[in-house]
Amino acid sequence: MACPHVESLSLRPPTPNQSVYREDCTQCFDSIDDPAGLDVCLQCFNGGCAGDRHHAQLHNVLFSHPLALNIRRTRKVVVRDEPPAKMSKLAIAAETEEDRFDTTLTVKCLECGIDDLDKSNPKLAPVVDGIMTANTFSRKEEVKAWEQELTSCEHILTLQQHEARQIASQDLGHCSSCDLNENLWLCLECGNLGCGRAQFGGVGGNSHALAHSKETQHGVAVKLGSITPEGTADVYCYTCDEERVDEDLAAHLAHWGIILSERQKTEKSLTEMQIEQNLRWEFSMTTEDGKELKPLFGPGLTGVKNLGNSCYLASILQCLYDLPAFQSRYFKPGDDLPNVREPAEDLETQLRKMADGLLSGRYSKPNTEVVASEHSAEVPHQKGLAPSMLKHLVGRGHPEFCTMRQQDAFELLQHLFKLITRSQHPSPGEDPTRSFRFTMEDRRQCLNCKKVRYSSLEQDNVFISVPLDKLPAEEGEEPKYKPVTLKTCLDNLTAEEVVELQCESCGAKGFTKRTLFKTFPEVLVVNARKMAMVNWVPVKVDVPVIVGDEPFDLDDYLSKGKQPDEEALPEEQGSGAGGAAAAFVPDATAFAQLEAMGFPAVRCEKALHATGNSDANAAMEWLFQHMEDPDIDEPLNLGGGGGGSGAAGADPEKVESLAAMGFTEPQAKKALRETDGNVERAVDWLFNHPDDQGDVGGDAAAPSGASAEAQTPAGSSELPARFQLRSIVCHKGTSIHAG
Repeated sequence: MACPHVESLSLRPPTPNQSVYREDCTQCFDSIDDPAGLDVCLQCFNGGCAGDRHHAQLHNVLFSHPLALNIRRTRKVVVRDEPPAKMSKLAIAAETEEDRFDTTLTVKCLECGIDDLDKSNPKLAPVVDGIMTANTFSRKEEVKAWEQELTSCEHILTLQQHEARQIASQDLGHCSSCDLNENLWLCLECGNLGCGRAQFGGVGGNSHALAHSKETQHGVAVKLGSITPEGTADVYCYTCDEERVDEDLAAHLAHWGIILSERQKTEKSLTEMQIEQNLRWEFSMTTEDGKELKPLFGPGLTGVKNLGNSCYLASILQCLYDLPAFQSRYFKPGDDLPNVREPAEDLETQLRKMADGLLSGRYSKPNTEVVASEHSAEVPHQKGLAPSMLKHLVGRGHPEFCTMRQQDAFELLQHLFKLITRSQHPSPGEDPTRSFRFTMEDRRQCLNCKKVRYSSLEQDNVFISVPLDKLPAEEGEEPKYKPVTLKTCLDNLTAEEVVELQCESCGAKGFTKRTLFKTFPEVLVVNARKMAMVNWVPVKVDVPVIVGDEPFDLDDYLSKGKQPDEEALPEEQGSGAGGAAAAFVPDATAFAQLEAMGFPAVRCEKALHATGNSDANAAMEWLFQHMEDPDIDEPLNLGGGGGGSGAAGADPEKVESLAAMGFTEPQAKKALRETDGNVERAVDWLFNHPDDQGDVGGDAAAPSGASAEAQTPAGSSELPARFQLRSIVCHKGTSIHAG
């Protein structure tokens, strides 16, 4: 039977700018590896599952796109080749579908019920070919994940080598500080041999090459076992803390008696170990002591694939979807998904897709595919979910999360909260981030007149500074730190301190300051700040923070609020009657703390203004998130650039955009005035000033609906406040931004 849609519809192959979803369904994680395969729309290239969920059929019903290419594949038995020995660019060559899979293609009409249309039809053939040869959505992400330019640096180009000499031969060489004779790094400047850092996969190392670099300031080293006759090797610049390329490697090695043509590669390079770690991660499920982890299966026990340096995303998603608020918001079996033309571009759809993937158990089953390797005899693990579409949405427009570099897990959590809060929800009460919100209260009392001032700030996390007490260490070893308890950190956070501020009432200097919880959230996010300043650069330090398994009370950290016998200080001066904003005076203590960390005064002032002018930690986090703002070094402007016009000069379209997010018009106008009309910064300002009612005039209407809900105090002050550890993200890395 002929299908009339083939001739009546206008069909064109995908252009390079179009995304082709030919691997998994845009609304669930069913894929081309399932028995029914995947139906790719021949008109818009959406991928819809062809199995019992019928998302391809739903796409046709909603948008009248009846023609689809059904793709089904089974894995071939193949052996993955080693990467090429010589490279100037780290990249895994993309294997073709024919190399890896047996693929079955059929063209079908979902409306006519025909499953075997002629693929050679002149109208169908170019579209089918275009779909199969186009870069898929996830392939684009994969290329980004694996590509990394290897370049030289000034420390290699200006390298001055010491007097030439013959170093120990390849077989006899060992570390100058220990007996290790593998994972050796040759200092190209002085010829010292030092062992490298311990590497994934059991490669030993005591970091003596790094210690040598720190002691002598010699930056460039080469890994002896990675040198090949072709002239490639692992070259690392400790000064840059980056892997590099040395164009004059042969001459630099000959200086120490090493002739390239006589060398033989004996160890895996850093590149190969990184590639192996990522490609074979599913075969390396071991604890630190080498014990094999037992695979688990079932609802709520589904793994997430590493998309390339994406562990920060996987860990945060697993923690969030373990919480009741996220489960009730996004895991709705049997409910219809939002009717959107592009499900892959809709955050709500992708968050619900992720919930179904992680919680349903549908994808939590052993991988039965045959993979030819030395690991094939092991108990099969899961395939795991590949959240490429969600990662794309989360990173879209963000200077860091749109890349495939390592990122900070806590910053991702904050960014995800912001995206969810700004998205449109069916009802305000269903915002899953609300269960994380609470209020901290700051109490200040003048030491002279004893008058007090209370101020509060709504938050969705708390930062705790971890005490850094070094333990005695052997010479040459990295310092270790004394373990601390979570209670100690919370005690320090809420302890009373003396700050040098001038009292507006009596003129004396000196206040006591204490910060406590005004309300508690349902879920408390604690960010342990294990950081030290080294040469004005913040670095991570490895300090154990002990959190017990048993429930613990936070009752002692609840503020009692203003007492009847306390006299309040006069209110701080705000805007004058004429609408001119008063000059912003940053908190002296917090400002000094930020300056001591090395931040410029302009940035310190701007960060304190954006975060409530009380908490140096919150201001520092704001600075880390806004380092790339084009106006980060411009002086704080409270006039809104309107020549005193204030809120009256706010752009109506921007006010409307903020109002659509649930803010009142007065709040929107003030936020825009405070942020020079920048909508993104205005949203940040609004979330950091939840109690500010904005530029309220005589005709300001009372908030209603979503706006009224936004004014409801976050959290609860009911006691007892008993909490228990639910999950931990342990994020390690040399940089405070990555790991």
